[in-house]
Amino acid sequence: MKAVTQDEVPVVIEGDGVEVRLQEIGGGMSTSFITLPAGADLGPALKGMPGDRCPCPHWGYLLRGRLLMRTADGDREYTAGQAFFWGPGHVPVALEDTAYVDFSPTAEFDAVIAHIRGDAG
Repeated sequence: MKAVTQDEVPVVIEGDGVEVRLQEIGGGMSTSFITLPAGADLGPALKGMPGDRCPCPHWGYLLRGRLLMRTADGDREYTAGQAFFWGPGHVPVALEDTAYVDFSPTAEFDAVIAHIRGDAG
C-alpha cells in the first residue's frame, strides 16, 4: 500500500498557472494533483486525441473551484466538495481557479500527458 502528498508527487506539466503532478501509486493506477487557473480550457491541448477529448477515465475529488466538463453528451459543471467519475471523452474547462486530485489508469493517463507535452509517439 502507498500514500503520497502533493509535494511528493513530481510535476509533469507546468505553465500559465496550470500544474499537473502525477505518480503511479500501484495496481496500475496513478494519482494526480491538478491545478487550473480560471479560464483554462484543455480543449486545444487534447486536439488529436480520440474525438479531441481525453480518452482516460478519472475518479477523484474537487478540492476547490468550479469546473465545466465538456462531453459529447453535453456539458456538466462540478464544484468544490464533489467526488467525481469522468469517463473517457471529456474536456475540462476551469470556470474558477480549480484544484482536484484524481486517480486514473497509469498507462492511459501517461499517454494523455505525453500527447499534451508533445512527446507522444
